[in-house]
Amino acid sequence: DQSIYKFRGATIENILSFEEQFEKAKVIRLEQNYRSTKRILDAANEVIANNTARKGKKLWTGNSEGDKICLYRAGDERAEAQFITEEITTHVAAGETYSDHAVLYRMNAQSGEIEKALVKAGIPYKIVGGLRFYERKEIKDLIAYLSVLNNPNDTVRLTRIINEPKRGIGDATVAAVLELSAQLGVSPLQIMADADQYQKLQRRSAPLRAFADMMQGLIEKALEEPLEILLDAVLDDTGYLSMLQLQGFEGQTRIENIDELRSSIIKFQEESPEGTLSDFLEEVALYTDLDRTDLQDDSVTLMTMHSAKGLEFPYVFVAGCEEGIFPGRMSMNSPDEIEEERRLAYVAITRAKKKLYLTTAAQRMLFGQTTWNKTSRFAREIPDELVELIDTTVQQKRWTGSSSGPELASGTIRAGGLSAVSGTAAPKSAAPLHPGDTVSHKIFGKGTVLSASPMANDLLVEVSFDKVGTKKLMANFAKLKKIEG
Repeated sequence: DQSIYKFRGATIENILSFEEQFEKAKVIRLEQNYRSTKRILDAANEVIANNTARKGKKLWTGNSEGDKICLYRAGDERAEAQFITEEITTHVAAGETYSDHAVLYRMNAQSGEIEKALVKAGIPYKIVGGLRFYERKEIKDLIAYLSVLNNPNDTVRLTRIINEPKRGIGDATVAAVLELSAQLGVSPLQIMADADQYQKLQRRSAPLRAFADMMQGLIEKALEEPLEILLDAVLDDTGYLSMLQLQGFEGQTRIENIDELRSSIIKFQEESPEGTLSDFLEEVALYTDLDRTDLQDDSVTLMTMHSAKGLEFPYVFVAGCEEGIFPGRMSMNSPDEIEEERRLAYVAITRAKKKLYLTTAAQRMLFGQTTWNKTSRFAREIPDELVELIDTTVQQKRWTGSSSGPELASGTIRAGGLSAVSGTAAPKSAAPLHPGDTVSHKIFGKGTVLSASPMANDLLVEVSFDKVGTKKLMANFAKLKKIEG
Protein backbone atom coordinates (compact mmCIF):
# COMPACT_ATOMS: atom_id res chain seq x y z
CA ASP A 1 0.00 0.00 0.00
CA GLN A 2 3.04 2.29 0.25
CA SER A 3 4.67 1.37 -3.05
CA ILE A 4 5.01 4.88 -4.52
CA TYR A 5 8.22 4.80 -6.54
CA LYS A 6 7.12 3.33 -9.85
CA PHE A 7 8.79 6.25 -11.61
CA ARG A 8 12.10 5.01 -10.19
CA GLY A 9 11.55 1.49 -11.43
CA ALA A 10 9.86 -0.02 -8.36
CA THR A 11 7.12 -2.51 -9.23
CA ILE A 12 4.32 -3.63 -6.94
CA GLU A 13 4.12 -6.96 -8.80
CA ASN A 14 7.13 -8.12 -6.77
CA ILE A 15 4.97 -8.09 -3.64
CA LEU A 16 1.77 -9.33 -5.29
CA SER A 17 3.49 -12.42 -6.71
CA PHE A 18 5.73 -13.11 -3.72
CA GLU A 19 3.64 -15.99 -2.32
CA GLU A 20 3.49 -17.66 -5.73
CA GLN A 21 7.24 -17.52 -6.11
CA PHE A 22 7.93 -18.59 -2.52
CA GLU A 23 5.18 -21.08 -1.68
CA LYS A 24 6.34 -21.68 1.89
CA ALA A 25 6.33 -18.00 2.76
CA LYS A 26 4.19 -17.03 5.76
CA VAL A 27 2.29 -13.74 5.59
CA ILE A 28 2.27 -11.59 8.72
CA ARG A 29 0.11 -8.49 8.42
CA LEU A 30 1.38 -5.50 10.40
CA GLU A 31 -1.94 -3.78 10.93
CA GLN A 32 -1.72 -2.12 14.34
CA ASN A 33 -0.80 1.54 14.11
CA TYR A 34 0.57 3.44 17.10
CA ARG A 35 0.74 6.84 15.42
CA SER A 36 -2.62 8.07 14.17
CA THR A 37 -6.14 8.47 15.51
CA LYS A 38 -8.87 6.01 14.59
CA ARG A 39 -10.58 8.43 12.20
CA ILE A 40 -7.37 9.09 10.28
CA LEU A 41 -6.75 5.36 9.89
CA ASP A 42 -10.36 4.73 8.89
CA ALA A 43 -9.99 7.37 6.18
CA ALA A 44 -6.78 5.78 4.92
CA ASN A 45 -8.38 2.32 4.89
CA GLU A 46 -11.38 3.56 2.91
CA VAL A 47 -9.22 5.25 0.30
CA ILE A 48 -6.78 2.40 -0.30
CA ALA A 49 -9.62 -0.14 -0.43
CA ASN A 50 -10.43 1.24 -3.89
CA ASN A 51 -7.21 -0.26 -5.25
CA THR A 52 -7.43 -3.74 -6.74
CA ALA A 53 -3.71 -4.49 -6.98
CA ARG A 54 -2.96 -4.93 -3.27
CA LYS A 55 -2.72 -7.37 -0.41
CA GLY A 56 -5.66 -7.16 1.96
CA LYS A 57 -4.81 -5.17 5.09
CA LYS A 58 -6.76 -2.92 7.44
CA LEU A 59 -5.02 -0.62 9.87
CA TRP A 60 -6.34 -0.30 13.42
CA THR A 61 -5.24 1.47 16.56
CA GLY A 62 -5.84 1.63 20.26
CA ASN A 63 -5.66 5.41 20.06
CA SER A 64 -8.66 7.69 20.50
CA GLU A 65 -11.31 8.42 17.86
CA GLY A 66 -9.80 11.85 17.23
CA ASP A 67 -11.03 14.78 15.18
CA LYS A 68 -12.78 14.43 11.86
CA ILE A 69 -10.73 14.98 8.72
CA CYS A 70 -11.07 18.63 7.70
CA LEU A 71 -11.86 19.07 4.00
CA TYR A 72 -11.40 22.76 3.21
CA ARG A 73 -12.54 24.16 -0.14
CA ALA A 74 -11.11 27.61 -0.81
CA GLY A 75 -11.96 30.04 -3.58
CA ASP A 76 -8.42 29.99 -4.97
CA GLU A 77 -4.88 28.98 -4.09
CA ARG A 78 -4.23 32.19 -2.14
CA ALA A 79 -7.23 31.57 0.11
CA GLU A 80 -6.09 27.97 0.51
CA ALA A 81 -2.63 29.10 1.63
CA GLN A 82 -4.12 31.68 3.99
CA PHE A 83 -6.34 29.04 5.63
CA ILE A 84 -3.32 26.81 6.22
CA THR A 85 -1.41 29.74 7.70
CA GLU A 86 -4.26 30.75 9.99
CA GLU A 87 -4.75 27.20 11.28
CA ILE A 88 -1.04 26.93 12.10
CA THR A 89 -1.12 30.31 13.85
CA THR A 90 -4.13 29.21 15.91
CA HIS A 91 -2.46 25.97 16.96
CA VAL A 92 0.77 27.70 17.97
CA ALA A 93 -1.16 30.29 19.97
CA ALA A 94 -2.76 27.36 21.82
CA GLY A 95 0.64 25.93 22.79
CA GLU A 96 1.64 23.74 19.84
CA THR A 97 4.94 24.24 18.00
CA TYR A 98 5.59 25.14 14.38
CA SER A 99 7.47 21.86 13.95
CA ASP A 100 4.26 19.98 14.80
CA HIS A 101 2.97 20.99 11.36
CA ALA A 102 3.67 19.72 7.85
CA VAL A 103 2.27 20.82 4.50
CA LEU A 104 2.38 18.17 1.78
CA TYR A 105 1.84 18.71 -1.93
CA ARG A 106 2.02 16.61 -5.09
CA MET A 107 4.67 18.68 -6.89
CA ASN A 108 7.24 21.26 -5.87
CA ALA A 109 5.70 23.95 -8.08
CA GLN A 110 2.78 24.15 -5.61
CA SER A 111 4.92 25.48 -2.77
CA GLY A 112 5.25 29.07 -3.97
CA GLU A 113 1.88 30.42 -2.80
CA ILE A 114 2.15 28.58 0.53
CA GLU A 115 5.63 29.99 1.09
CA LYS A 116 4.37 33.52 0.44
CA ALA A 117 1.57 33.12 2.98
CA LEU A 118 3.95 31.78 5.62
CA VAL A 119 6.45 34.59 5.05
CA LYS A 120 3.74 37.25 5.22
CA ALA A 121 2.53 35.83 8.53
CA GLY A 122 6.06 35.59 9.93
CA ILE A 123 5.89 31.79 10.25
CA PRO A 124 9.25 29.97 10.01
CA TYR A 125 9.39 27.08 7.57
CA LYS A 126 11.80 24.70 5.89
CA ILE A 127 11.55 22.67 2.71
CA VAL A 128 12.57 19.02 2.79
CA GLY A 129 14.07 17.53 -0.35
CA GLY A 130 13.99 20.78 -2.29
CA LEU A 131 14.70 24.49 -2.35
CA ARG A 132 12.55 27.45 -1.47
CA PHE A 133 10.77 28.69 -4.56
CA TYR A 134 12.82 31.86 -5.03
CA GLU A 135 16.06 29.96 -4.37
CA ARG A 136 15.62 27.55 -7.27
CA LYS A 137 18.26 28.17 -9.92
CA GLU A 138 15.94 28.96 -12.79
CA ILE A 139 13.95 31.42 -10.66
CA LYS A 140 17.10 33.16 -9.42
CA ASP A 141 18.36 33.38 -13.00
CA LEU A 142 15.18 35.01 -14.30
CA ILE A 143 14.90 37.37 -11.34
CA ALA A 144 18.53 38.32 -12.06
CA TYR A 145 17.64 39.08 -15.70
CA LEU A 146 14.70 41.23 -14.61
CA SER A 147 16.87 42.98 -12.01
CA VAL A 148 19.48 43.92 -14.63
CA LEU A 149 16.74 45.25 -16.91
CA ASN A 150 15.54 47.36 -13.99
CA ASN A 151 19.07 48.42 -12.99
CA PRO A 152 21.81 47.84 -15.61
CA ASN A 153 24.43 48.69 -12.97
CA ASP A 154 23.52 45.64 -10.86
CA THR A 155 26.87 43.92 -11.38
CA VAL A 156 26.17 41.00 -9.02
CA ARG A 157 23.16 39.81 -11.00
CA LEU A 158 24.76 40.72 -14.32
CA THR A 159 27.65 38.41 -13.47
CA ARG A 160 25.14 35.66 -12.71
CA ILE A 161 23.32 35.77 -16.04
CA ILE A 162 25.91 36.87 -18.58
CA ASN A 163 26.70 33.21 -19.32
CA GLU A 164 23.23 31.73 -18.70
CA PRO A 165 22.88 30.19 -21.25
CA LYS A 166 26.52 29.72 -22.27
CA ARG A 167 27.72 32.55 -24.52
CA GLY A 168 31.47 31.98 -24.54
CA ILE A 169 32.14 34.92 -22.23
CA GLY A 170 34.74 33.80 -19.69
CA ASP A 171 35.35 34.96 -16.13
CA ALA A 172 38.44 36.94 -17.14
CA THR A 173 36.44 38.82 -19.78
CA VAL A 174 33.66 39.59 -17.29
CA ALA A 175 36.25 40.85 -14.78
CA ALA A 176 37.75 43.10 -17.46
CA VAL A 177 34.31 44.52 -18.29
CA LEU A 178 33.58 45.31 -14.65
CA GLU A 179 37.04 46.84 -14.16
CA LEU A 180 36.59 49.17 -17.13
CA SER A 181 33.07 50.03 -15.97
CA ALA A 182 34.36 51.06 -12.54
CA GLN A 183 37.31 53.02 -13.97
CA LEU A 184 35.30 54.95 -16.56
CA GLY A 185 32.04 55.33 -14.64
CA VAL A 186 30.11 53.73 -17.50
CA SER A 187 27.55 50.93 -17.17
CA PRO A 188 28.85 47.39 -17.90
CA LEU A 189 26.35 47.05 -20.77
CA GLN A 190 27.73 50.19 -22.42
CA ILE A 191 31.27 48.83 -22.05
CA MET A 192 30.15 45.61 -23.77
CA ALA A 193 28.38 47.52 -26.54
CA ASP A 194 31.68 49.32 -27.27
CA ALA A 195 33.86 46.26 -26.64
CA ASP A 196 35.85 46.59 -29.86
CA GLN A 197 37.15 49.96 -28.63
CA TYR A 198 38.94 48.41 -25.64
CA GLN A 199 42.08 46.37 -26.21
CA LYS A 200 41.27 44.03 -23.30
CA LEU A 201 37.94 43.09 -24.86
CA GLN A 202 38.61 43.06 -28.58
CA ARG A 203 39.09 39.28 -28.81
CA ARG A 204 35.63 38.69 -27.30
CA SER A 205 33.93 41.76 -28.69
CA ALA A 206 31.41 39.82 -30.83
CA PRO A 207 29.65 37.90 -27.99
CA LEU A 208 29.89 40.95 -25.72
CA ARG A 209 28.22 43.22 -28.27
CA ALA A 210 25.58 40.59 -29.01
CA PHE A 211 24.75 40.32 -25.30
CA ALA A 212 24.61 44.10 -24.88
CA ASP A 213 22.34 44.49 -27.92
CA MET A 214 20.01 41.77 -26.64
CA MET A 215 19.80 43.34 -23.18
CA GLN A 216 19.21 46.81 -24.64
CA GLY A 217 16.30 45.41 -26.63
CA LEU A 218 14.86 43.87 -23.48
CA ILE A 219 15.33 47.12 -21.53
CA GLU A 220 13.22 48.89 -24.17
CA LYS A 221 10.55 46.19 -23.87
CA ALA A 222 10.62 46.58 -20.07
CA LEU A 223 9.56 50.21 -20.52
CA GLU A 224 6.60 49.32 -22.72
CA GLU A 225 5.36 45.77 -22.14
CA PRO A 226 3.38 44.24 -19.24
CA LEU A 227 5.53 42.14 -16.92
CA GLU A 228 4.06 38.85 -18.14
CA ILE A 229 4.99 39.69 -21.75
CA LEU A 230 8.42 40.86 -20.59
CA LEU A 231 9.06 37.50 -18.91
CA ASP A 232 8.25 35.69 -22.15
CA ALA A 233 10.57 38.03 -24.05
CA VAL A 234 13.40 37.29 -21.62
CA LEU A 235 12.85 33.54 -21.99
CA ASP A 236 12.81 33.72 -25.79
CA ASP A 237 15.38 36.42 -26.57
CA THR A 238 18.03 35.09 -24.18
CA GLY A 239 17.66 31.48 -25.31
CA TYR A 240 16.94 30.43 -21.73
CA LEU A 241 13.75 28.55 -22.60
CA SER A 242 15.41 26.76 -25.51
CA MET A 243 18.21 25.67 -23.18
CA LEU A 244 15.74 24.12 -20.73
CA GLN A 245 13.79 22.39 -23.48
CA LEU A 246 16.94 20.40 -24.30
CA GLN A 247 17.36 19.17 -20.71
CA GLY A 248 14.68 16.47 -20.69
CA PHE A 249 12.76 15.77 -17.49
CA GLU A 250 14.84 18.13 -15.34
CA GLY A 251 14.35 20.90 -17.85
CA GLN A 252 10.59 20.32 -17.87
CA THR A 253 10.50 20.61 -14.08
CA ARG A 254 12.37 23.90 -14.29
CA ILE A 255 9.94 25.15 -16.95
CA GLU A 256 7.05 24.31 -14.61
CA ASN A 257 8.69 26.41 -11.89
CA ILE A 258 9.07 29.28 -14.37
CA ASP A 259 5.38 28.96 -15.20
CA GLU A 260 4.72 29.40 -11.48
CA LEU A 261 6.82 32.57 -11.57
CA ARG A 262 4.52 33.70 -14.38
CA SER A 263 1.55 32.99 -12.10
CA SER A 264 3.13 35.21 -9.44
CA ILE A 265 3.59 38.00 -11.97
CA ILE A 266 -0.03 37.74 -13.15
CA LYS A 267 -1.27 37.90 -9.55
CA PHE A 268 0.98 40.90 -8.86
CA GLN A 269 -0.48 42.70 -11.89
CA GLU A 270 -4.03 41.90 -10.74
CA GLU A 271 -3.36 43.23 -7.23
CA SER A 272 -1.26 46.23 -8.35
CA PRO A 273 -2.44 47.35 -11.82
CA GLU A 274 -0.06 50.33 -11.69
CA GLY A 275 2.82 48.25 -10.35
CA THR A 276 6.16 48.50 -12.14
CA LEU A 277 9.02 46.06 -12.64
CA SER A 278 10.76 47.77 -9.74
CA ASP A 279 7.69 47.24 -7.53
CA PHE A 280 7.57 43.54 -8.44
CA LEU A 281 11.25 43.05 -7.65
CA GLU A 282 10.72 44.82 -4.33
CA GLU A 283 7.95 42.36 -3.49
CA VAL A 284 10.15 39.41 -4.50
CA ALA A 285 12.77 40.70 -2.07
CA LEU A 286 10.20 40.19 0.68
CA TYR A 287 10.26 36.45 0.06
CA THR A 288 14.00 36.09 -0.48
CA ASP A 289 15.67 38.32 2.08
CA LEU A 290 13.44 38.49 5.13
CA ASP A 291 13.92 36.53 8.31
CA ARG A 292 15.95 33.52 7.15
CA THR A 293 13.41 31.45 9.04
CA ASP A 294 14.61 28.18 7.56
CA LEU A 295 17.55 28.46 9.97
CA GLN A 296 15.24 28.02 12.96
CA ASP A 297 14.76 24.59 14.52
CA ASP A 298 11.07 25.19 15.26
CA SER A 299 9.72 25.45 11.71
CA VAL A 300 6.79 24.25 9.65
CA THR A 301 7.87 21.52 7.22
CA LEU A 302 6.97 21.78 3.53
CA MET A 303 7.58 18.84 1.20
CA THR A 304 6.21 16.63 -1.53
CA MET A 305 4.21 13.56 -0.55
CA HIS A 306 7.00 11.33 -1.80
CA SER A 307 9.47 13.04 0.55
CA ALA A 308 7.09 12.54 3.49
CA LYS A 309 7.25 8.74 3.46
CA GLY A 310 8.46 7.49 6.83
CA LEU A 311 7.79 10.79 8.63
CA GLU A 312 5.00 11.78 11.01
CA PHE A 313 3.55 15.03 12.33
CA PRO A 314 0.70 15.89 14.71
CA TYR A 315 -0.88 18.20 12.10
CA VAL A 316 -0.73 17.49 8.37
CA PHE A 317 -2.14 19.61 5.53
CA VAL A 318 -2.43 17.89 2.14
CA ALA A 319 -2.72 20.80 -0.29
CA GLY A 320 -4.11 20.77 -3.82
CA CYS A 321 -6.49 17.83 -3.45
CA GLU A 322 -8.00 18.32 -6.90
CA GLU A 323 -8.44 16.24 -10.02
CA GLY A 324 -5.64 17.15 -12.40
CA ILE A 325 -3.23 17.88 -9.58
CA PHE A 326 -3.71 14.89 -7.29
CA PRO A 327 -4.18 12.63 -9.12
CA GLY A 328 -2.25 14.39 -11.85
CA ARG A 329 -3.50 14.74 -15.41
CA MET A 330 -0.81 12.38 -16.72
CA SER A 331 -2.27 9.52 -14.67
CA MET A 332 -5.93 10.02 -15.60
CA ASN A 333 -6.09 7.49 -18.43
CA SER A 334 -4.11 4.73 -16.74
CA PRO A 335 -5.71 2.54 -14.04
CA ASP A 336 -2.24 1.48 -12.87
CA GLU A 337 -1.13 5.10 -12.53
CA ILE A 338 -4.30 5.99 -10.61
CA GLU A 339 -3.60 3.15 -8.18
CA GLU A 340 -0.05 4.46 -7.73
CA GLU A 341 -1.47 7.92 -6.98
CA ARG A 342 -3.94 6.38 -4.53
CA ARG A 343 -1.08 4.66 -2.69
CA LEU A 344 0.54 8.08 -2.48
CA ALA A 345 -2.68 9.45 -0.96
CA TYR A 346 -2.57 6.61 1.57
CA VAL A 347 0.99 7.60 2.51
CA ALA A 348 0.02 11.27 2.84
CA ILE A 349 -3.02 10.56 5.02
CA THR A 350 -1.12 8.29 7.38
CA ARG A 351 1.56 10.93 8.07
CA ALA A 352 -0.93 12.68 10.39
CA LYS A 353 -0.99 11.73 14.05
CA LYS A 354 -3.59 14.08 15.49
CA LYS A 355 -5.36 16.13 12.79
CA LEU A 356 -5.54 15.79 9.00
CA TYR A 357 -6.50 18.59 6.63
CA LEU A 358 -7.25 18.11 2.94
CA THR A 359 -7.37 21.45 1.12
CA THR A 360 -8.63 22.32 -2.35
CA ALA A 361 -9.19 25.43 -4.45
CA ALA A 362 -12.26 26.01 -6.62
CA GLN A 363 -10.03 27.77 -9.12
CA ARG A 364 -6.26 27.58 -9.20
CA MET A 365 -3.61 29.41 -11.15
CA LEU A 366 -0.82 26.93 -11.78
CA PHE A 367 1.87 27.08 -14.45
CA GLY A 368 0.53 30.46 -15.55
CA GLN A 369 -2.98 29.19 -16.32
CA THR A 370 -6.21 29.29 -14.33
CA THR A 371 -8.19 26.05 -14.14
CA TRP A 372 -11.35 24.91 -12.38
CA ASN A 373 -10.98 21.39 -11.01
CA LYS A 374 -13.20 18.94 -9.16
CA THR A 375 -12.26 17.87 -5.66
CA SER A 376 -9.89 14.91 -5.80
CA ARG A 377 -11.46 11.46 -5.98
CA PHE A 378 -9.25 10.48 -3.04
CA ALA A 379 -10.94 13.06 -0.81
CA ARG A 380 -14.36 11.95 -2.09
CA GLU A 381 -13.55 8.31 -1.27
CA ILE A 382 -13.52 9.15 2.45
CA PRO A 383 -16.97 8.46 3.99
CA ASP A 384 -19.06 11.49 4.92
CA GLU A 385 -19.17 10.58 8.60
CA LEU A 386 -15.38 10.96 8.86
CA VAL A 387 -15.27 14.42 7.27
CA GLU A 388 -15.92 17.99 8.39
CA LEU A 389 -16.44 20.06 5.24
CA ILE A 390 -15.60 23.76 5.22
CA ASP A 391 -16.61 25.14 1.82
CA THR A 392 -16.16 28.87 1.26
CA THR A 393 -17.43 28.80 -2.32
CA VAL A 394 -20.87 28.74 -3.90
CA GLN A 395 -21.29 26.72 -7.08
CA GLN A 396 -23.40 28.57 -9.61
CA LYS A 397 -22.65 26.11 -12.39
CA ARG A 398 -21.82 22.44 -12.32
CA TRP A 399 -18.08 21.78 -12.07
CA THR A 400 -16.72 20.41 -15.33
CA GLY A 401 -12.99 20.32 -14.68
CA SER A 402 -12.46 22.24 -17.94
CA SER A 403 -10.41 25.39 -18.39
CA SER A 404 -13.55 27.55 -18.49
CA GLY A 405 -15.27 27.31 -15.15
CA PRO A 406 -18.19 28.73 -13.25
CA GLU A 407 -18.59 32.16 -11.84
CA LEU A 408 -17.87 32.13 -8.14
CA ALA A 409 -19.42 34.01 -5.27
CA SER A 410 -18.36 34.10 -1.66
CA GLY A 411 -20.45 31.99 0.67
CA THR A 412 -20.85 28.68 2.44
CA ILE A 413 -22.58 25.57 1.14
CA ARG A 414 -23.51 22.28 2.74
CA ALA A 415 -22.68 19.03 1.00
CA GLY A 416 -24.93 16.04 1.51
CA GLY A 417 -23.97 14.08 4.58
CA LEU A 418 -21.00 16.31 5.45
CA SER A 419 -21.10 18.65 8.40
CA ALA A 420 -20.41 22.10 6.99
CA VAL A 421 -19.34 25.15 8.95
CA SER A 422 -18.73 28.71 7.89
CA GLY A 423 -15.45 29.48 6.20
CA THR A 424 -12.83 31.83 7.55
CA ALA A 425 -13.57 35.43 6.69
CA ALA A 426 -10.97 37.55 4.96
CA PRO A 427 -8.99 39.72 7.37
CA LYS A 428 -10.28 43.23 7.79
CA SER A 429 -8.02 46.08 6.88
CA ALA A 430 -5.95 47.13 9.84
CA ALA A 431 -5.72 50.68 11.10
CA PRO A 432 -2.94 52.69 9.41
CA LEU A 433 0.42 52.02 11.04
CA HIS A 434 3.32 54.43 11.40
CA PRO A 435 6.80 54.27 12.92
CA GLY A 436 6.51 54.48 16.69
CA ASP A 437 3.09 52.80 16.88
CA THR A 438 2.66 49.95 19.35
CA VAL A 439 1.13 46.78 17.91
CA SER A 440 0.32 43.25 19.03
CA HIS A 441 0.61 39.93 17.17
CA LYS A 442 -1.14 36.70 18.11
CA ILE A 443 2.16 34.81 18.36
CA PHE A 444 4.94 37.39 18.71
CA GLY A 445 3.20 39.56 21.31
CA LYS A 446 3.71 43.31 21.70
CA GLY A 447 6.11 45.35 19.59
CA THR A 448 6.97 48.77 18.18
CA VAL A 449 6.72 49.66 14.50
CA LEU A 450 10.12 50.72 13.12
CA SER A 451 9.07 51.36 9.51
CA ALA A 452 6.02 51.01 7.27
CA SER A 453 5.70 51.11 3.49
CA PRO A 454 2.78 50.24 1.14
CA MET A 455 3.14 47.02 -0.85
CA ALA A 456 0.67 44.97 -2.90
CA ASN A 457 -2.54 46.30 -1.30
CA ASP A 458 -1.04 45.81 2.16
CA LEU A 459 1.56 47.43 4.38
CA LEU A 460 5.07 46.03 4.82
CA VAL A 461 6.07 46.82 8.38
CA GLU A 462 9.22 46.22 10.36
CA VAL A 463 8.37 45.62 14.01
CA SER A 464 10.65 45.26 17.01
CA PHE A 465 8.87 42.71 19.22
CA ASP A 466 9.65 42.56 22.93
CA LYS A 467 9.99 38.76 22.94
CA VAL A 468 11.32 37.71 19.53
CA GLY A 469 13.21 40.71 18.18
CA THR A 470 12.71 42.37 14.80
CA LYS A 471 10.36 40.91 12.18
CA LYS A 472 9.13 42.13 8.80
CA LEU A 473 5.46 41.35 8.17
CA MET A 474 2.54 42.26 5.94
CA ALA A 475 0.29 44.12 8.39
CA ASN A 476 -3.16 42.97 7.25
CA PHE A 477 -2.12 39.41 6.49
CA ALA A 478 -0.38 39.01 9.86
CA LYS A 479 -3.41 40.62 11.56
CA LEU A 480 -1.36 43.15 13.49
CA LYS A 481 -3.49 45.10 15.95
CA LYS A 482 -2.66 48.69 16.78
CA ILE A 483 -2.60 49.42 20.51
CA GLU A 484 -3.93 52.88 21.17
CA GLY A 485 -2.68 55.15 23.91
